[in-house]
Amino acid sequence: MAFEKVTVPPTIAPQRDRRAIPKDARISTWTTPDGWPLRRFDWPVASPRGRLLFQTGRGDIFEKYLESLAHFHDQGWSVTAFDWRGQGGSGRLSADPNVGHASDFSVFDDDLAAFWTAWMAEGDGPTAILGHSMGGMMVMRALANRSMRPDAAILVAPMLGLRAPLGARFGTWVARFMAGRGDPARAAWRTNERPGTVSSRQSLLTHDVARYEDERWWHDRHPELKLGPPSWAWLSEAFAGSLALAADPRIESIDTPVLLIVAEADKLVDPRAALRLAARLPDAQVVRFGSESAHEVLREADGVRGRAFAAIDAFLAVHAR
Repeated sequence: MAFEKVTVPPTIAPQRDRRAIPKDARISTWTTPDGWPLRRFDWPVASPRGRLLFQTGRGDIFEKYLESLAHFHDQGWSVTAFDWRGQGGSGRLSADPNVGHASDFSVFDDDLAAFWTAWMAEGDGPTAILGHSMGGMMVMRALANRSMRPDAAILVAPMLGLRAPLGARFGTWVARFMAGRGDPARAAWRTNERPGTVSSRQSLLTHDVARYEDERWWHDRHPELKLGPPSWAWLSEAFAGSLALAADPRIESIDTPVLLIVAEADKLVDPRAALRLAARLPDAQVVRFGSESAHEVLREADGVRGRAFAAIDAFLAVHAR
């Protein structure tokens, strides 16, 4: 059997101040080998059980996940995160600071690989990585590339396929056509997380209104961190990257244990693509959510979050000790 469906009892993760950087955490700048500054977050534990790298999705900032980072810190993990190049506090890759642009996702591959190597040299003990959405895609690419070998990997609502009205291949063609027609760094659409939807942005991301408002709170106080829609080039790369992973024969030889948390009602990424890839992994577990969860599982209502964290904690207890 290629993967196991795991059922875990719901638990309530501890609630923490989601609108304040912890006093014992630090924000710094880490410079990539090519000289690009990435905004970095570190929250160490004096005697950690291990270290965990937490990578967010497209357009995100690590402040959105302070509550999740607190959960892992409370469990004894020293946690680290960085804003992806071109978003948050890590600069922009387009002339328009509102547009999330990338002409080639290999720049994210290189940044993650270089950061992982440097981060591994900073300490010892068990290591784990968690990637949400686009972060999940980049973690899977890194595992396939063998640019990282963590003890355990967690993918939350991973962007292993994008929702497209007429399918991924047609979406890929449209995005590539539009990227090649005019400025590829221009916005693919104006507002929301996806075009042509009547759903509110909040309903696409989480059912928890208070947690959704946390993001606006941070953006109001730090508008330089806010990012809007993706560029056509970014969208083209996202479609092409997911199709490449679907056909990558290296997936079957990944030996890192992987936990996939899949929101089957996700309207942003394609959960079916994640389940298909999970079935090809030699050592994978899958936890599924239905209509109770939107895309940001770890920022959902307490019942969803509790079950997700219970699954993650149980997985790490076995594979990262």
